[in-house]
Amino acid sequence: MSDGAARILEALRRAGGEACSGEVLSSRLGVSRAQVWKHVEALRARGYTIEGDPGEGYRLSAIPDRLYTEEIQIGLETSWLAKEIHYFETVDSTNHVALDLARAGAAHGTTVVADQQTAGRGRLRRSFFSPPAANLYTSIVLRPRIHTAEAPSWILAAAVAVAKTIEQTLGKPGDVAIKWPNDVLLGGLKTSGILMELGAEATRVDFLILGIGVNLNVDRNEFPDEFRHRATSLASHCGRSVDRLAFARLLYANLESTLDVCADRGFDGVRSEFDARFQMRGEPVCVVELDGSELRGTALGIDDDGALRVQLETGSVTRVIAGDVTLAKEGK
Repeated sequence: MSDGAARILEALRRAGGEACSGEVLSSRLGVSRAQVWKHVEALRARGYTIEGDPGEGYRLSAIPDRLYTEEIQIGLETSWLAKEIHYFETVDSTNHVALDLARAGAAHGTTVVADQQTAGRGRLRRSFFSPPAANLYTSIVLRPRIHTAEAPSWILAAAVAVAKTIEQTLGKPGDVAIKWPNDVLLGGLKTSGILMELGAEATRVDFLILGIGVNLNVDRNEFPDEFRHRATSLASHCGRSVDRLAFARLLYANLESTLDVCADRGFDGVRSEFDARFQMRGEPVCVVELDGSELRGTALGIDDDGALRVQLETGSVTRVIAGDVTLAKEGK
């Protein structure tokens, strides 16, 4: 958005629904009335509903359902997260963009958000269904002062923040659960996936890229067949649409506070909130490790570094650092 259009938008917001004459806007901003009209047309092209009648001036009557930087940052209650936002109408993957930004020196908290992804992906290179103007797709550059061994716990902390945001949005805490390591479930169905990538120097983390996708308003019936039986959205679950801008602001605030605790106290600082939503404990699980080997046993809990402890069918206990975990009751 141009600086002129941004100033016009701010003036219309401050009017609180009252009309602003072109003459007043022209005088206040120090531009011609023709330029005022040009900026208003640019705002309309971005989806803003601006009424304008001869002799009455311009009135902002509705904002678009788009995750524009200027809309997210209105009322955003964070100190460092999402203070710099890179918005895209369409992008291949927000993580790809965030990785490039991180490698170019982007600051801690730099955020990427898109209304659509054409190549969204989750863990183990799985695709992530990313239709336009329905959900939240975002990635954040993080520069914590931690060792690489501590990095996995940050994805668990992020899951806590996502789960908390969903609970606060829907008002149904009991419906939300975390499935190790990166899924948030709503009514037993996946509604959010989290992907973390990192850059490191020796054993120290240089940066983390935290990618989060949350199904907000997509109709469950629109999911591809491969996802439909195991995924949902907030709107499909509660029967009403979700304000995407409000959800994004709340998520960024929850992420900042949760990650601050994790940076200060490690996973122990968020363990109680994680455990309250971790429903895998005591459940039979199947784990497919990165090398393709398969383990079966019972999930016991999470270690301080974020590893999943599993009691194998032989009775011994093993730690799973990375892999694909399914519950036996899922039929997989």
